Amino acid sequence: MTQIITVTNQKGGVGKTTTAAALVCGLSQRGARVLGVDLDPQGNLGFNLGLDIGSGSTVYDVLKGTCTIEDAIQSTEYGDVLPSDIMLSAAEVEFTVPRREFMLDQQLSAVRSRYDFVIIDTPPALNILTVNAYVASSGLIVPMEAEVLSLVGVTQLQETIETVRDSFNPHLKVIGILINKYNGRLTLSKDILELAQDVAEQLGSRVFQAKIHRGVGVAMAPAHGQTVLTYQPDSRPAQDFQEIVDAVAGERFPRPKQTFRQKYISKFFN
Repeated sequence: MTQIITVTNQKGGVGKTTTAAALVCGLSQRGARVLGVDLDPQGNLGFNLGLDIGSGSTVYDVLKGTCTIEDAIQSTEYGDVLPSDIMLSAAEVEFTVPRREFMLDQQLSAVRSRYDFVIIDTPPALNILTVNAYVASSGLIVPMEAEVLSLVGVTQLQETIETVRDSFNPHLKVIGILINKYNGRLTLSKDILELAQDVAEQLGSRVFQAKIHRGVGVAMAPAHGQTVLTYQPDSRPAQDFQEIVDAVAGERFPRPKQTFRQKYISKFFN
């Protein structure tokens, strides 16, 4: 059965695209069939996965009905991608058809059976694009930084999630809250972690045990059309993300065994 997972937080800069790209890449590395869907008009998911942004059709064309989803999907070495561009920023005004909350779900129905996972990246806003992602999804992953404003963004999601459950998708669940840019030496990080656990309980969820630590490779990888999993696979952030992929992949798609060199580097240099 295909799992459709949306990465979401209305606060910007919390690592949504980084997380979505790492999930697409990490799951593909394990042999899963993966489709990444970019619902952010900035189009960064495709860029992070090595696509030539600006060429070919996009999710905007698909939702407008001027292109089939099969024709818009592009292949990368990390998995398939349904890309986006700035034209999608007009979605709130242009997409006014009845049952517009189901547009993405209807389009994905044509290709869903081809994939084990569909990973959706969303804009930093609670708009019709985000609602479409929630309606189409079986679960949400909510990344946040270990700081107060990021936590506020998570708490504000609760009402939208409950509305979608009540009106469109009763099976929607929050898989977990993911702490990004974590520094366990800081008192603030520890305090925010405790508060995040309280919010997770209210959402009927949890905070992922793995926290994503800071690392320069996370910021540099997109410039090379890669995720940190391939750009710096032995780094601490890459190993953190692999633990998140473990949680999503389950027993169906176990992590590839590390070589002796990888184990050595991971043990002594991270």
